[in-house]
Amino acid sequence: MITYIVPTRDRGDELARTLAVLGRLSAHDTALPGGVPGEVVVVDNASWPAPSVPALLDNGMPARLAALGDNRGAASRNVGAALSDASSEWLVMLDDDSAPMDDAHVAALCAQDDDVLAVSADIHLAGRGERESGGLPEVFVGCGVAVRRGAFLDLGGYDASFGYYAEEYDLAARMLLAGGRVAFEPGFVVEHRKADAGRDMGRILARLVRNNAWVVRRYAPERELERWMDETLRRYRAIARREGALAGYERGLEEMHATLDGQVRTPMPADIWARFTGAAHARSALMAALNEAPFDAARLVAPGKNAGVIELVLGELGVEVREDAPVDVVGTLSPGPMIDALERASVGVRRTVAPWVCASSALGAQTRATVA
Repeated sequence: MITYIVPTRDRGDELARTLAVLGRLSAHDTALPGGVPGEVVVVDNASWPAPSVPALLDNGMPARLAALGDNRGAASRNVGAALSDASSEWLVMLDDDSAPMDDAHVAALCAQDDDVLAVSADIHLAGRGERESGGLPEVFVGCGVAVRRGAFLDLGGYDASFGYYAEEYDLAARMLLAGGRVAFEPGFVVEHRKADAGRDMGRILARLVRNNAWVVRRYAPERELERWMDETLRRYRAIARREGALAGYERGLEEMHATLDGQVRTPMPADIWARFTGAAHARSALMAALNEAPFDAARLVAPGKNAGVIELVLGELGVEVREDAPVDVVGTLSPGPMIDALERASVGVRRTVAPWVCASSALGAQTRATVA
């Protein structure tokens, strides 16, 4: 069984669209041969007016509403998980403005290895011709991920203190420390309509700087702590400047300084930290590319999340980073922007290397689907 958990707040129209999409997933129509049972739990974060949720969707999936008296942010997903059917193996976490583009994920989830505790979706931004930014090879994005129900409940779900933003990093870190893996499934395609209602960039930047600093404080190995804290603050200051949200950044910085000492440290072993930051994935992919066709210099293109990690790995492998190099290496470890960069490069004549093997696999899967 699969449970879809959809938190919502003051976006009744978006919620209705998402429920309509879920109601068209034929894989959950148990009247058809091979139908997999499913359910939907909508968790309302004190919307006004309260949303309407039908008891049954068009494909027969039952749906119910859990009405909260306050806005619990991402932690409202914990309520949905607690209310999910005990026989449900997977919890598919969506936003009220995101939904699967087809039902291929249903079979894909049933085929996952036992140590896979979360499955990241390939998340497309509706009408923008690009994918969702954020996340890392083993860090999922909250509007399109499936997590094992048992692991989610055992680990305590999302940490409510985060509110929203970077709570996925914290949960993914705990999954890795528990011995699990986060996998990417190119057949699990989610469309994120990314409604603008309720998005305040100042408030977002405040949460981003505080919450990401918390993650570094909690999980970075001692020798990596200072460097990663500096990089986190540099990154979000640059984003705040670009978005005209420096005041929000400064508020977040104040909150960070007031709360950082209260974060309990559970430093990751070096090998798990390398997976968490994407360094292990970059090392594997770049070594494979060098073995296939050696190069001693590369240009970083589309720099983004953890570009510095990619540069460090290239340096370890004896590859110089310079602008006039004959080979391009995608300079982000965020899966969506990485795959987008590969798509743009596929029409060019220069060799372009992805710092994550699964990104190339996802592009190949999409190409095969388009041809089919």
